[in-house]
Amino acid sequence: MSVLTALDYAAVLVFALTGGLAASRAQLDVIGFIFMASLTAVGGGTLRDLLLDRDPVFWIADPTPLAIAAAAAVLVFFTAHLLESRQTVLTWLDALALPIAVAAGVRAATETGQSVPIVLIMGIVTGCVGGLLRDIVANEVPLLIRSGKLYITAAFAGAAAAVITQELWPSELLSLLACIVICFALRAGSLSFGWQLPVYKPRPPRR
Repeated sequence: MSVLTALDYAAVLVFALTGGLAASRAQLDVIGFIFMASLTAVGGGTLRDLLLDRDPVFWIADPTPLAIAAAAAVLVFFTAHLLESRQTVLTWLDALALPIAVAAGVRAATETGQSVPIVLIMGIVTGCVGGLLRDIVANEVPLLIRSGKLYITAAFAGAAAAVITQELWPSELLSLLACIVICFALRAGSLSFGWQLPVYKPRPPRR
């Protein structure tokens, strides 16, 4: 199994769990759970592969991610009621899935010989799109714009850490590890300690 495949599988699993939890909050049936889990799990990777012109898209070349997402959805369908706060668990699982997916996006772009700006964008796209689709379909305010928390910023920082590490210490595993650690640390810090960049605050117009 390649590094990219392993990252895709891991991101699919964790993102699928968040999709299942979103479906539980929306009180969907089991097919709705599978749809939400699959949409969340493969959304970012699908857009990444389409933009990079990777043919075929990763889950068409190997349907295993769909099986992983479906299994995760069924698991959540039967166990979500045991959780004290499904939203809290969803948020932290999403924080775990984000850096893994960003690393997968960085790796996919690097494999196809893309420039640094494209590597950064593919990391952000792969990490953010699945969760964005999940929240839109569930009619929730997307996590990536909620309360000024670091989300896209964390994804960008993780992707940048991978690029910088690869330049300074050429090692695929080290660069991907740097990506995951930096991205998760920033996202977790924003959730736990309220870390955020300055946000826009409207001012009264001058007369």
